[in-house]
Amino acid sequence: MVSMRVLLVEDYAPLRKSATQGLREAGFAVDAVADGEEGLSYAESGEYDVIILDLMLPKIDGLAILRRLREEANPVHVLILTAKDTLDDRVRGLNLGADDYLVKPFGFAELLARLQALVRRKYSAKSPLLHVGDLEIDTIAKQVRRSGHVIDLTAHEYRILEYLALRAGQVVTRAMVCERLYDFEKEPGSNIIDVYVASVRRKLEEGGLPRLIQTRRGLGYVLKEPG
Repeated sequence: MVSMRVLLVEDYAPLRKSATQGLREAGFAVDAVADGEEGLSYAESGEYDVIILDLMLPKIDGLAILRRLREEANPVHVLILTAKDTLDDRVRGLNLGADDYLVKPFGFAELLARLQALVRRKYSAKSPLLHVGDLEIDTIAKQVRRSGHVIDLTAHEYRILEYLALRAGQVVTRAMVCERLYDFEKEPGSNIIDVYVASVRRKLEEGGLPRLIQTRRGLGYVLKEPG
């Protein structure tokens, strides 16, 4: 499963709380707000992989938020979540730049699947299997293999490795890891990121296998094929 940062803008407290808990248990870093004004503020100030956006919101409605984001050329993927199920409502949302549409009531498994698909689309990863050299990451089963052998990772180690794999060949800074993989109120310092990366690196290199995670001093980390 692709696990990244999500903004949930939903005014119905029971749904907001249950969805937030479910997404966090599934490995997403979630910011959840209850009205459109706060939702727009978060959307404009943070970098999210997906925004789950209700249409009927206090203060500013969801379509106005979506229109504002697209006028600002914000490319974030938006999943409209609403009780409105008429064809006209769906068309309006999609025409304003929504990427997907889910009508209440819905099953959490479907919400999760749609989020995973949107995150993969952002990183141009059509398949749930990520490959970097002899490394294979199954983002659905959360299983990592190298040279055919399963690598046992903790939840935090897996999330960091998956994010590096989605940006394979690119420099990923410590700040990027903190921002995308942790809730704002729980963000760790950069030292703990170094500790996690070092642990992942050791596990990937067991048995004398070549190094996949390179450190770019003063910049961050790069996951790429050896050589």
